[in-house]
Amino acid sequence: QVQLVESGGGLVQAGGSLRLSCAASGGTFRTYNMGWFRQAPGKEREFVAAITRIGGITYSDSVKGRFTISRDNAKNTVDLQMNSLKPEDTAVYYCAVGQTWMMTTRSSDFGSWGQGTQVTVSS
Repeated sequence: QVQLVESGGGLVQAGGSLRLSCAASGGTFRTYNMGWFRQAPGKEREFVAAITRIGGITYSDSVKGRFTISRDNAKNTVDLQMNSLKPEDTAVYYCAVGQTWMMTTRSSDFGSWGQGTQVTVSS
């Protein structure tokens, strides 16, 4: 079973930037579709961004134009560059492995999940 470890979270002021990274091990990374999700206290898990094994990308409308997802198959990593951060972006961010061959944004279509990394944006 693939294992995922997120890193890069922290505290940043509104308008600032953070770069999250997800490192995968235990599988063939280049064959996986990957996604980033987030969850704030008392709220449901929310889709953020996804990238397919061949590089197709989809963003949530709430982050489009501010966040950039990328992958490095040589390093088995998927990153999320977050710019122009807002207090509403405050959440625990998770990366996950897609279980479908096609692009998907549904959390139920993702299997292995990391433990998450906290992102806090002050107002």
